Amino acid sequence: MANILQLLPEIIGEEQAFISMLIKNMTDEEAQQFANVYRVRRKDPQTILLLTLVGFLGIAGIQRFIVDQIGLGILYLLTAGICFIGTIVDLINYKSIAFEYNQKQAQQIAAIVRSS
Repeated sequence: MANILQLLPEIIGEEQAFISMLIKNMTDEEAQQFANVYRVRRKDPQTILLLTLVGFLGIAGIQRFIVDQIGLGILYLLTAGICFIGTIVDLINYKSIAFEYNQKQAQQIAAIVRSS
């Protein structure tokens, strides 16, 4: 069983627990392959926070485009972050936005690694 702290030292908290559970039955080689792909696809919560703050400068919704929520990104862009209310909500929830995206990516990567 691979040690998640050695494979992905940059992840913490809830994300670390989720990834540990996901790779617990993988071989060391599969876990290393998973970590390499996940590191590339993962979105850092701080990046989401910074992109959300850009919304206050007039380019709202970039954070939603980055996490593959294109429809919501377009809505934010056309409505100034739904009059800044959506942008403020995203500012508060930036960690959960990143975690939800990273969860989906991790599940997809794990399925690919296991099938190969």
